[in-house]
Amino acid sequence: MDEQKDILILAIESSCDETAAAVVKNGREVLSNIISSQIAVHTLYGGVVPEIASRKHIEAIDGVIAQALLEANVTMDEIDAIGVTYGPGLVGALLVGLAEAKAIAFATNKPLVGVHHIEGHISSNYIENKDFEPPYMSLVVSGGHSHLVMVSDYGKYEILGRTRDDAAGEAYDKVARAIGMGYPGGPKVDQAAKLGNPEAIHFPRVYLEEDSYDFSFSGLKSAVLNYVNKQKMMNEHIVPEDVAASFQEAVVEVLVNKTIKAAKANGVQKVSMAGGVASNSALRAKMQEACDKEGFVLSIPSPILCTDNAAMIGCAAYYEYIAGVRDGLDLNASPNLKLGDR
Repeated sequence: MDEQKDILILAIESSCDETAAAVVKNGREVLSNIISSQIAVHTLYGGVVPEIASRKHIEAIDGVIAQALLEANVTMDEIDAIGVTYGPGLVGALLVGLAEAKAIAFATNKPLVGVHHIEGHISSNYIENKDFEPPYMSLVVSGGHSHLVMVSDYGKYEILGRTRDDAAGEAYDKVARAIGMGYPGGPKVDQAAKLGNPEAIHFPRVYLEEDSYDFSFSGLKSAVLNYVNKQKMMNEHIVPEDVAASFQEAVVEVLVNKTIKAAKANGVQKVSMAGGVASNSALRAKMQEACDKEGFVLSIPSPILCTDNAAMIGCAAYYEYIAGVRDGLDLNASPNLKLGDR
């Protein structure tokens, strides 16, 4: 491969409720990053409705891709490969992006590179932080995932810990609903927590077995719901901001402590965060504080790159592409795809 030639990836992401397309140059330079969000539609239902998500992806995807190419000022002729999320995610939503990517790859005779959604989130750290590279410990926290991943090299991942029940973002959504804040819960709880007292109510911190890096937020979520129900039954006043702050404190403490412990145990000096919950202001602040104390380098993408987007998929696809990964037109959506599977 000619070292001087720029590699341009057209990336497509449709794993949940964002239809996104991006053009990424050499893995780290984003020429365009278009995101069509469906939040307004799903807010009416209090969460993502898979069937509606799939239909909205079909409506938006052609326009989003055209806009990505236009904003990047490139033609399809200049694109070297098509990168696309093929799992994990909602199967109907994934199929829309995948079918589109395969159609483009077939029509233009360009290579197709399937990308794991979590690998995309991890790779989002390379976009703004040009010098950040493996090895490092990555905390991936989103609506569907809570993972602690040892990233030993590009494309080389070892999952050290994962959620045993509710993911962190899922717990945020359920708690937000319980205290009347609605959907999406993450940003609303984060905002409310700034006005509350994090020590007003003591909620449990679940660390599981002594040597475990796994997460469990189901008990914490239940503790919050029980507190709210008990207060209502006793006609006691509930301060939603205090509940939000106390809940958030419990989540953040466990996430930060487990991440730092894993980084130390694996002898790395660098930590990254990724996924929608990584845009949480308290988590960002506490993780920075803990890394500063340990002398670790911390990388966190801007909030726009924490939520689902195609720039991160383009970045991950680039590293897969230069490693020689190519997928056939028989690549299928894999809603429960495990990180490291191919």
